[in-house]
Order: sequence, then structure tokens, then C-alpha cells
Amino acid sequence: MEENNSNQIIITVTGKDKVGIVSAVSKCLAKNQVNIEDIKQTIMQDNFVMIMLCNIEKMIVSFKEFKEDLLNLGEELGMEIWVQKKDIFDKMHTI
Repeated sequence: MEENNSNQIIITVTGKDKVGIVSAVSKCLAKNQVNIEDIKQTIMQDNFVMIMLCNIEKMIVSFKEFKEDLLNLGEELGMEIWVQKKDIFDKMHTI
């Protein structure tokens, strides 16, 4: 069964690798009732890269508030964090 893309978001986290990145991002998601559906991460020459597919169906704040929360977290961690709705992401990558 295909998931409704309007409830899915893509979160990308990049920056210098250090302890606690996954934990901090996961805590932010849990605090806002955002579910992780898929996660991939790697280290490329001391750079941390993580892509998450998440579901916001039960999110308890607005998308704007959630995005601001993650962007502030990124600043605290010294990381770049991008948040996009999956349906927009898919349209951007369709030829």
C-alpha cells in the first residue's frame, strides 16, 4: 500500500561528524510526534550525512513551527538541516 505523500517529509542533515547528532534530531522528532519511517546515514571523510523519511500525520505543531524547531537545532549542533514535504520533493525530481 502506497503512503500518502502529503503526510511525509524528507529531512536531510549534514555537517562535521560528532557524537549525539542522531539522538538530538530524533528527540526533536519525538517531541513533536513525528514518526521516522526510513533513515539512512553515512560518514564521508569526517562529514556526517543523514536522510530521513518521516510521517507528520500526528504532528502536534504546525509544519512551519516544526521546521523552525529543526533549523534552530541545526544551528545549535553546527549542522545544516533541510526539511521538505515529500510531495514537493518528488515533483522537483521528476523529469
